[in-house]
Amino acid sequence: MMKCTEATQLLSEKMDRPLSNKEKLNLGIHTAMCPACRQFGKHMLSLREISQQYVKQNDASEKG
Repeated sequence: MMKCTEATQLLSEKMDRPLSNKEKLNLGIHTAMCPACRQFGKHMLSLREISQQYVKQNDASEKG
């Protein structure tokens, strides 16, 4: 079984690169059973979306 430290590392890497099929499978199994890592993954997605919105707003205000 994958440890939480490995799962959070993969959840972070998932934002920057495609995971291998083995990584996806192991991460999927782990997050299905671990609510803390599932929540961490949701937070990572939220942070990414917020960061992208911030960059878009700054770009628009600099052009305006």
